[in-house]
Amino acid sequence: MKRIAISLIVALSLSGAALAQSLPTVSGTVEKVDTAQSKITIDHGPIPNLNMDAMSMVFRAQDPALLKNVKAGDKVQFTADRVNGQISVTSITKGK
Repeated sequence: MKRIAISLIVALSLSGAALAQSLPTVSGTVEKVDTAQSKITIDHGPIPNLNMDAMSMVFRAQDPALLKNVKAGDKVQFTADRVNGQISVTSITKGK
């Protein structure tokens, strides 16, 4: 029974990692970072997986550490998805 549970946990973890890798990368410009609330405002291009047009909006950071190296004015590449019902940034890097 323990082996089945461990196998299931590993499979779910790997499927989550595979899903994150399949998300489209979106370009944007950071308008505001609120580390206390783990939120970031980004003026971004279309996000196909969320059926979202280009706009400026507030995202929750899936991991608060994602916000450490970005500030207002930075050009970024990021991925976003629904996490626990909230539209969240799942990865972010500066540049381009």
